[in-house]
Amino acid sequence: MVNSVFGNTGTSVFETMSRLAAEHRAINLGQGFPEGIEAAEVIAAAEEALRTGPHQYPPTLGLPALRQAVAETNRRFWGIEVDWQSEVLVTSGATEALADCFFGLLEPGDEVLVFQPAYDSYGVILRRAGAVPVPVRLEPPQWELPRQRILDAITPRTRAILLNTPMNPNGKVFTREELEFLAGLLERHDLIAVCDEVYEHLTFDGRNHLPLMALPEARGRCLRIGSAGKTFSVTGWKVGYVTASAERLAPVARAHQYLTFATPPHLQAAVAFGLGLGDHYFAGLQSILQEHRDFLETGLREHGFSTLECGGTYFLCLDIGDLDPGSDDFAFCRRLVAESGVAAVPVSTFYGERDMRRLIRLCFAK
Repeated sequence: MVNSVFGNTGTSVFETMSRLAAEHRAINLGQGFPEGIEAAEVIAAAEEALRTGPHQYPPTLGLPALRQAVAETNRRFWGIEVDWQSEVLVTSGATEALADCFFGLLEPGDEVLVFQPAYDSYGVILRRAGAVPVPVRLEPPQWELPRQRILDAITPRTRAILLNTPMNPNGKVFTREELEFLAGLLERHDLIAVCDEVYEHLTFDGRNHLPLMALPEARGRCLRIGSAGKTFSVTGWKVGYVTASAERLAPVARAHQYLTFATPPHLQAAVAFGLGLGDHYFAGLQSILQEHRDFLETGLREHGFSTLECGGTYFLCLDIGDLDPGSDDFAFCRRLVAESGVAAVPVSTFYGERDMRRLIRLCFAK
């Protein structure tokens, strides 16, 4: 006997391509491994905390030091005033944070608007929570917010909007105008917004990330998710955090206590230290990744590839339509890893119908 949601879900494409990369001893530009740019001072802080302890269960909401640091980060970068005691929750990664939000806030049959291309875990977790993901498609190359499609997708059962900005896999950074449109929908249709903002510090070319929660009219209806793994290039640590009003956060925290209960205290202590680093760290990370993006993009274009604009994250999308008349991104990626020794990810895996077959994604964070 097997659960129908997980029983119908295969191995993720990220794991599949990583296995193929290992098998062919290829360069793995498929999975988001930011190797070589890890924050050394944050790792040192984790080592010190591991030596000194404590090593027992931390508070289920998270260490006070980290919750205070998350609240201060909201104020420092985005002007969002947060009560660290009642409005911040620490989780074992951003994916757990998403699950907590879905399990704590949604009822069976609730509909959630999901902008596609969408990270593959969204739909699986939503369905396991009993909710119904409703895809709303964004179109390349500009990925503009499709306002009429959104309005047409809202029904009496719509409960939430799932927003990822900066957006994986396409690097889109939503504009203030787009966010203001979404903020208006929250109040008008009595919706909440679960905001996956794990790439919040990774924007390029002078773009500034703006949380939906920073708009006053949306403040009480947003749950904002961040990730130490992305901010400090330590994806294996799995430390995430949710910021929301006390009313919204309470049921999410109850879901959290029955999933993982708590996150390793030495990692929490190190992340609290890291969030307090000066502006030089955050600006330096942006600069390094922008250089990486430009290097990869320039080289690819010189070799005849067509690249799409990337305003954030650490992923660059390529249009292979002219190189692969069949427009089969999966087949192209398999050939790429076997014949050229480079692993990529087919973007069709980020679509429910998987009919966008002409794009592949490369990670430039290495």
